[in-house]
Amino acid sequence: MGDHDHHNSVRRSYDAVAEEYAARLHDELAGKPLDRALLASLLEQTEAGTVVADLGCGPGHVAAWLADKGARTVAIDLSAGMIEAGRRRFADVEFREGDLLELPAKDSEFGSAVAFYTIIHLDPGDLHRAFEEAGRVLRPSGLLLLSFHIDEEVLHRDEWWGHEVDIDFRFFDPARIADLLKAAGFTVEMHMERTHYEHEVATRRAYLLARRG
Repeated sequence: MGDHDHHNSVRRSYDAVAEEYAARLHDELAGKPLDRALLASLLEQTEAGTVVADLGCGPGHVAAWLADKGARTVAIDLSAGMIEAGRRRFADVEFREGDLLELPAKDSEFGSAVAFYTIIHLDPGDLHRAFEEAGRVLRPSGLLLLSFHIDEEVLHRDEWWGHEVDIDFRFFDPARIADLLKAAGFTVEMHMERTHYEHEVATRRAYLLARRG
């Protein structure tokens, strides 16, 4: 499958589940204390007055949490359905439709960025380009907070909550992601792992905090 077809498949799949996804997960951070702590740390280290980007935002609940803490946020997602669901729910967040490989943002527009479980839908060959693009839209010394599932497997789904989808979920080795971030001009400052919470899918998760050079 080519890049264009792959991205269209991801877009269509998330469009199909957008409303149910938003309804089910709009307050998921309430049950994720470590995620909240990392987001709070990101905000504390973000240059005052700059914007925080939520890359691969889904319906925007992470961006909305950040906005509730006083941040100016821009939420970007490939899925128009997710963007529409987010706009209806979170008036304090600016939403933009766009691709991780070609972000709809100016150079150095953001003070920091978060990408929770976003790279899991990228082909491995696209990761370097995605990290370079994240670096482009961050200010010098801006921070990127990533999360993803740990392993080296690919899970495919053709059904999700009763909706027909065609989507892969890729798991990654944290050391490999750290190497790719360094190759894209970032310095990895933090690497944390945790097991799943009781209400989550049973995977081990990694968090990397990386600073743009």
